[in-house]
Amino acid sequence: MHFKWKYELPTLAEEQAGEELSEKLNMSAVLGRVLIRRGITTESAAKRFFRPQLNDILNPFLMKDMDVAVDRLNDAMGRKERILIYGDYDVDGCTAVALVYRFLQQFYSNIEYYIPNRYEEGYGVSKKGIDYAHQAGVKLIIILDCGIKAVEEIGYAKSLGIDFIICDHHVPDEVMPPAVAVLNPKRADDSYPFKHLCGCGVGFKLMQAFAKNNGIPFSRLIPLLDLCAVSIAADIVPVVEENRILAYHGLKQLNQNPSIGLKAIIDICGLAERDLSMSDIVFKIGPRINASGRMENGKKSVDLLVEKDYNVALQNAKHIDEYNEQRKDIDKQMTEEANSIVARLESQKHRSSIVLYDENWKKGVIGIVASRLTEIYFRPTVVITRDGEFATGSARSVMGFDIYAAIKSCRDLLINFGGHTYAAGLTMRWSDIPVFLERFHNYVDSHIMPEQTEATLHIDELLDFKDITKKLHHDLKKFAPFGPGNQKPRFCTTGVYDYGTSKVVGREQEHIKLELIDSKSSNVVNGIAFGQSASARYIKSKRSFDIAYTIEDNVFRHNAIQLQIEDIRLTEAEDAEACWRL
Repeated sequence: MHFKWKYELPTLAEEQAGEELSEKLNMSAVLGRVLIRRGITTESAAKRFFRPQLNDILNPFLMKDMDVAVDRLNDAMGRKERILIYGDYDVDGCTAVALVYRFLQQFYSNIEYYIPNRYEEGYGVSKKGIDYAHQAGVKLIIILDCGIKAVEEIGYAKSLGIDFIICDHHVPDEVMPPAVAVLNPKRADDSYPFKHLCGCGVGFKLMQAFAKNNGIPFSRLIPLLDLCAVSIAADIVPVVEENRILAYHGLKQLNQNPSIGLKAIIDICGLAERDLSMSDIVFKIGPRINASGRMENGKKSVDLLVEKDYNVALQNAKHIDEYNEQRKDIDKQMTEEANSIVARLESQKHRSSIVLYDENWKKGVIGIVASRLTEIYFRPTVVITRDGEFATGSARSVMGFDIYAAIKSCRDLLINFGGHTYAAGLTMRWSDIPVFLERFHNYVDSHIMPEQTEATLHIDELLDFKDITKKLHHDLKKFAPFGPGNQKPRFCTTGVYDYGTSKVVGREQEHIKLELIDSKSSNVVNGIAFGQSASARYIKSKRSFDIAYTIEDNVFRHNAIQLQIEDIRLTEAEDAEACWRL
């Protein structure tokens, strides 16, 4: 893949502020400048950033309708009403249901949970789910990670004497469902200070408020923070402010004392005995929780997340791992099919977006395929499959472009849609796809900026190899947890050479294991460049090249550093200068 590298020289003011801050924090000026550029300009702000405190979590009653929600929950428990915890079938929904169910179950037994079947009921609140609740004698449904647009369905539930508390984070419409309480920080009339909670985060706020109202110590919530960390990482929400606090302490819980279900997944993934990061959740833990809802029924993931017996949990985790292997096979096949379609589609080559549809694609995997195509082509993508006379689609976006707004512009063609800036889902009639395709393309073409469709690596700082020390690596770890809004610092070193021992590795010889030197020191630095073996011949020719990378632990050598090289710029390439935007 051909990347643009973007680096802006620090201003004199940034240089001075970075040096002053780094002296106070006893770290390198390089990292002081990184902090300054991330808006962390004082010693106290840096200390709060490096050591997030649970005491700084916001008062949950600042969220609109929270007092009403807690009162209704207290009433239900006081009257011994049956309560149903209902959630979406993805990671965010499943972790949210598990969190709320596990917490309330400690104090109340007349409670159960429900995850709709993706293939039989579709996304969100279903009539089948409400009918099930009615037959079971449920009087209160707490719905998590969905429900914000279920006006008709919640109206139907109300006619049956069932109340709803909505805990959602997706963008609301002008008309709210007739729920008792609608907890959503994205409500236009909600002044809650932090707008980027995930669905599990909103569920956590409800439990925090319930605990506060009933004199339950906050410490009773801490064991559930591992679920918050998993949802924050998997749902790709900004890892800033309140999310950073929840993710920081959730990762701590995940590493030190994970819940039994998550411990089983960790063991199945082969992640035991290592310090887990947000990346481990995104690439290992999250996909396994998701796989159940994608291939069968998400309820199996919740069963695992609430399990109290490790041996049962381990068996459940093995089943979910099998679903994940099936999902990977289908995902690979569908992505290959989609790539071949893109290559043949002359009509979309000049467009700034991609819309693909095939009536045989599996509904549970179209979101992953949309993500893959977005990563490959750097264009907003919608992937659609058939469900009877209807079309179900999943959309993913590139950095900075609001795909929800693009889909909303076609709302007169849609039966249902929902989501947020970078991911959305939609349903329409199969016969309306051609009109949708043209209107969606036109909207994206007229609203997207050219730079949003370029593969760009943003460089935080230029480094010489002599600057890469164990102290620098130790201090870099304090920037974690990483994610949107707080990406892992990326560095660049120019004019590096092969030490003579670099080699191509991997089952298909697709990676390069590097040992490098630069012209400023005699330090030999280890690196790995995944999927970049095309550059191996140039590297072995003893000519210089530039690298963009992050600094990581060397998993094969204790207490050693390894560069994860994201891109290699060949110094003598004709378009080398075009790779830089300074």
